[in-house]
Amino acid sequence: MLMQRPSGIAGVTVIALILLAAAIGALAPPYDPTMVDFTTRLSPPSSAHWLGTDEWGRDVLSRLLSGTAVTVAVAGLTTLLVTISGALLGAFSGLAGGWLDRCVVALMDAFLAFPALVLAIAMTAVLAGSSLAPVVALGVAYLPYMVRVVRAHVLTLRGRDFIAASRVMGNSPAYTLLRHVIPNTVAPVLVMSTSLFGWALLAESALSFLGLGLAPPAASWGGMLADSRNYFADAPWLALAPGIAISGALLGINLFGDFCRDYFDRKTKD
Repeated sequence: MLMQRPSGIAGVTVIALILLAAAIGALAPPYDPTMVDFTTRLSPPSSAHWLGTDEWGRDVLSRLLSGTAVTVAVAGLTTLLVTISGALLGAFSGLAGGWLDRCVVALMDAFLAFPALVLAIAMTAVLAGSSLAPVVALGVAYLPYMVRVVRAHVLTLRGRDFIAASRVMGNSPAYTLLRHVIPNTVAPVLVMSTSLFGWALLAESALSFLGLGLAPPAASWGGMLADSRNYFADAPWLALAPGIAISGALLGINLFGDFCRDYFDRKTKD
């Protein structure tokens, strides 16, 4: 199936490159991404510095790779947090029904009353000083989306015969949830998780651009874009490198997400 979809191949390739860049940035960047060298300040791309240097003489490629590691880590942890907590809460809410389901829906609707990025900005400001602040903030902001998707899917399963049979057999709600409900929500959860990863990646870049990400001199894509604003006329490579990275990453993730959605839709129809 994957080999028949060029878009799927492109998405997988881009994601693999992102993960490779994150690994290199975390383990072995070409230069120290925080090393200052005023003798090479604002140098254009060259054989020594493939993407040039910034206003402090730091290697842009090394900072881009290091920023990839930071962005992927934050987006990945956010996606993992939202996927696990949102899937469990949505499945339990949809299966339980009654007043508990109404309370969960009301709470999620209250979160959805605020734009996700605005809510994330407010949460980050409240949790300022913690290295996990962006993860927690984005997790709270995007939790309602996963809960609503899983709950809606579980509502379609609640009346199925295998759920009724599990109850008649005397199985506990927890057993029914883990044994029968959660496995049948894998497809929508995987598709939603792919979208969440892209949203979290873009939101982390936005938070860093606004100065709410990791504190300098740590590198991040959004922080690099923010720092490049005063030097775009003289050193356009400072903005092009993180800008292309963000755009390319989002394109690859969206292509892979489209492939996953089409694949699971086909499996469901079959």
